[in-house]
Amino acid sequence: MLRIGWLAVVTWAVPVWAQAQGGTPPALLGIPFPWFHVGVGVLALAVGIGIGLVFSRLRLRRVSRRAETILSEARGEAERVHRERLLLTQREIEELREREEERLRKKEAELAQLEERLRQREDRLAKKVQHLEAIEASIRQDEAEVVHLLETGRQLIAEERALLERLAGLTEEEAKEYLLKLVEAESERYFARKINEVERRTSQEAERRARRILANAVQRYALDYAEEATITTVPLPNDEYKGRIIGRDGRNIRAFEALTGIEVLVDDTPEAVVLSSFHPVRREVARVALEKLLEDGRIHPARIEEMVRKAKDRVEEAILEAGEKAAFEVGVDLPSDLVQLLGRLHFRTSYGQNQLQHALEVSFLARLLAEEIGIDPKPAKRAGLLHDIGKAVDHDVEGPHALIGADLARRAGEPWPIVNAIAAHHGQAEPATVTAVLIQAADTLSAARPGARQETYERYCQRLEELEKLASAYPLVKEAYAIQAGREVRVIVRPEKTTDDMAAKLAYDIARRIEEQVQYPGEIKVTVIRQAQFVDTAR
Repeated sequence: MLRIGWLAVVTWAVPVWAQAQGGTPPALLGIPFPWFHVGVGVLALAVGIGIGLVFSRLRLRRVSRRAETILSEARGEAERVHRERLLLTQREIEELREREEERLRKKEAELAQLEERLRQREDRLAKKVQHLEAIEASIRQDEAEVVHLLETGRQLIAEERALLERLAGLTEEEAKEYLLKLVEAESERYFARKINEVERRTSQEAERRARRILANAVQRYALDYAEEATITTVPLPNDEYKGRIIGRDGRNIRAFEALTGIEVLVDDTPEAVVLSSFHPVRREVARVALEKLLEDGRIHPARIEEMVRKAKDRVEEAILEAGEKAAFEVGVDLPSDLVQLLGRLHFRTSYGQNQLQHALEVSFLARLLAEEIGIDPKPAKRAGLLHDIGKAVDHDVEGPHALIGADLARRAGEPWPIVNAIAAHHGQAEPATVTAVLIQAADTLSAARPGARQETYERYCQRLEELEKLASAYPLVKEAYAIQAGREVRVIVRPEKTTDDMAAKLAYDIARRIEEQVQYPGEIKVTVIRQAQFVDTAR
């Protein structure tokens, strides 16, 4: 339709253009051009519109039919999908229904089984109740019979007692008292003779056997005794080292004495210095540290501090080694904590007697005594080795060393006879076994033999220990050392918690407390040291 319309427009427009160019358009069918042209254009426009309407209607019909076809196909597809989905949903519903029905059937079966078990249990309980009721009835019947028999027996006994009293002319109480008096009188006479005879024979035999046992034990055990000293001499390569030990303005020797708690005596003895202290562990630490410093050649406060720390570690190793060696010599297996404490006795003395050597001696004597009287020697030698274990910690724990040692042994898992022997060896507890008595005897033999102890030395050490303990009782004190035979107490305080004024006040308090509580000749100098060190490393 649009094409025909355009053709009509062109047909009309060509003559108009020709006229505009100055020409005269021709006439057609006797009709002048303009009117013919207008008529043809209107006719062509009408024809084009008509044909276009026809074609548009035809096209609309085709499109409508196509749309109806597509819509029909879509409806069919939708119905097909709907049917498939409906079938699938129905199948799923059926499967779900079957599963639920199966589960319900299983639950019903389980409930039925449970109900059956409950019913059976109720039946059994009912039978047991019936059985118990029958037993209870039988017991009540037996109880009634027993009560009847008891009553009958009491009546018979009463009748027999009345008959006996009439025949004897005495009541029951009078007869008992008469018989007891007869038996007591006869027994006293008989047992008095026997007791006197047994006591006489036992006393003679016990005295004879005790003398023989002690003589044999002492004869079989012989141990050399060496008195413990309070000084240690350290040789020097040459006398020049004395000046290096003292250091500039005495700083090296002061640092060494402060760290070890001993006194270094640099006198006129050629190529030697003397380390003086009543405490063997400190003296040993100082000896090891000084020997290492002499080997190294570098002597200054920082190096001294390092060597003293290493020496303490080495002495701890020596303590453990001494404990293990002592346990091996005696032939006993000890826990590690007891071995450590036993090794510390190597550096502990009592009245000048080395305590580890004393423990070994008591162990051997106790074993020999046990063998002489014919009992098991293993508990005796074990208790003898451990009897003074409390002395390893009595500086830190208050109380008698025997009870402290017993508590340590009990916590370490030692059996009760060993614990009792340790606690009773000085009479703080009652000896409950033969082993405990043997430990008392062996301890007395070891301590009382000639040359074993030195009373003056022990009192001297106790006084020094008392000075150190008194100074260490203050919370600001880190370490305290009694040096120069107890004429000076050096107290090292915690610098981070103490000021100079507090240190001066502490020195005054300690001096006054020593005056009040300690008996001593002459004067005691109290020196409070407050020192802080800050160390860093440049990398």
